[in-house]
Amino acid sequence: MNHSIVTEFLVLGLTKNPALQGILFFVFLFIYLVAFLGNTLIVVATIYNATLHTPMYILLLALAIVDIVCTTTIIPKMLWAMLTSKKTISYGGCMSQLFFFTWSLGAEMVLFTTMAYDRYVAICFPLHYSTIMNHYMCAALLSIVMAIAITNSWVHTGLILRLTFCGPNTIDHFFCEIPPLLALSCSPVRINEVMVYVADITLAVGDFTLTCISYAFIIAAILRIRTTEGKKKAFSTCSSHLIVVSLYYSPVIYTYIRPASSYTFEKDKVVAALYTLVTPTLNPIVYSFRNKEMQTGIRKVFSILKL
Repeated sequence: MNHSIVTEFLVLGLTKNPALQGILFFVFLFIYLVAFLGNTLIVVATIYNATLHTPMYILLLALAIVDIVCTTTIIPKMLWAMLTSKKTISYGGCMSQLFFFTWSLGAEMVLFTTMAYDRYVAICFPLHYSTIMNHYMCAALLSIVMAIAITNSWVHTGLILRLTFCGPNTIDHFFCEIPPLLALSCSPVRINEVMVYVADITLAVGDFTLTCISYAFIIAAILRIRTTEGKKKAFSTCSSHLIVVSLYYSPVIYTYIRPASSYTFEKDKVVAALYTLVTPTLNPIVYSFRNKEMQTGIRKVFSILKL
């Protein structure tokens, strides 16, 4: 049972500089619109095009939904605070934000690994792809993603709910994340830190390692391609995927592998922006918009809208 005296938190945001607030408002409004509209377009295009009802595109659809949840959990509240200078968030609102963000964090990490496995099967075992990655396997993998994400989120949110917050109530961050909340707790946070560390090693480091192994096999298969043009195209796709994956995992591992006492707010806010704002914006561009079948599906959506 929670005995917190604090009923709301004061979220300071990215900067205290009023001049920068206005610039950042438009920057993050633009980022949010790009991320939201880009991912929504992928969701609509995948749902309304039967040709995209394959495991690869179903996984991209799941990634787009996770990115919409992640950005919508954080950015609208942050923009509202910038616009109105109302920087407070209720205790319940803070816990809800923490739950949905932690869910999207876990889901995205496991999805990256699942997508890497899908590409590994497609490139290394092309003749057996339809047998291995059938709709049942896709449904099973998505169920595993959902189960891990929900379990991860419930564990961390539940452990935070057990803590007592008796003041101060100022979160030096732009949303309710685990490390700054642990830094505010009046009660011991050792169990929380251990569970965060375990999750970081198993989910972040584990998934990143599995993703890299999958791409290592993919690159080895690409090297056996005889045509230079085919190699260039495949390497271009793999390198862009690995850059985005690295941009996501590296700051996540860095943020969650340390105890709350070593959290440096100013620097870590910038680091958090990479996995909460930048990656969800880049994912549609890197994973979907460069794909010819997805481009055809999007054009069909626009042609329907024009009618």
